[in-house]
Amino acid sequence: MKLVTFDAGRVGRIDGDMIIELDCSTMREYFERDASVKETGARVRLSDAKLRAPIVPKKFFHTAGNFREHHEDLARVNWSHPVNKGIVFFQNVDAIIGTEEPVVYPSQLTNELDYELEMAIVIKKGGKFFSAEQAIEHIAGYMVFNDITARDIQRREMASGVFSFSKAIDTFCPIGPWIVTADEVGDPHDLDMELRVNGQVRQKSNTSRMSVSIPQLVAYHSPQIYSPGDLISTGTIAGVAASTDDPFANYLKPGDVVEAEIEKLGILRSPIISWMDAYGEEPPPADIWM
Repeated sequence: MKLVTFDAGRVGRIDGDMIIELDCSTMREYFERDASVKETGARVRLSDAKLRAPIVPKKFFHTAGNFREHHEDLARVNWSHPVNKGIVFFQNVDAIIGTEEPVVYPSQLTNELDYELEMAIVIKKGGKFFSAEQAIEHIAGYMVFNDITARDIQRREMASGVFSFSKAIDTFCPIGPWIVTADEVGDPHDLDMELRVNGQVRQKSNTSRMSVSIPQLVAYHSPQIYSPGDLISTGTIAGVAASTDDPFANYLKPGDVVEAEIEKLGILRSPIISWMDAYGEEPPPADIWM
């Protein structure tokens, strides 16, 4: 089943080319009620609906270094630093946007805007301190996540080993286009992954290359306490702009369109736009808050 949030925050499931509206106010509520939600009877054609971010979770757990190919790719150009297996940090849920919503380029803060294709795991029910064997009971489904990153800011943060500001700026968290339930995905460890910028393939891999399996990953985060609808990222794959021979030729810029795709999960499309195009004025100087 594919679950969506659409138009002015309505929740539904996709049935062919239609959206069947569900009787709950948010996707989080859907999981908080253990999916025991009735249909309202309303139907909307998918092509007529405006898809939003599928869910705004209570917590969004980030995982770094789970695809060794990504670390090795960055180490090759002397960019990365040692990453311990299972390193964790939190995403700013207020930065979440949905498919087709623009990522606003904050030129007053960065000129090294990068992409990172990841899979997001959606938590079905709350819990804490459980095993990998028990983790399957807590997984609702999966979706595509593009971990937009300001590399110049991240480079400064790497001195302390903590990534936060560089990934948490407004609009830096595209997710979607929908949540695909675990029963429809089947084996989440054998899904092709591909990210394209203006149609050019930049990242290409498969979820089979994760170092830590999804049940292990979900169990690892569990001491931090899950709520229904929480998200966990799996880490990115090789091919980010920072690892290329000419990063500045590959960093994102206004006018670019990013398509992040994972087999069975769909395509998350993100146009990159300037501050002027977003707000109709020049960006405020960064030194007013830095």
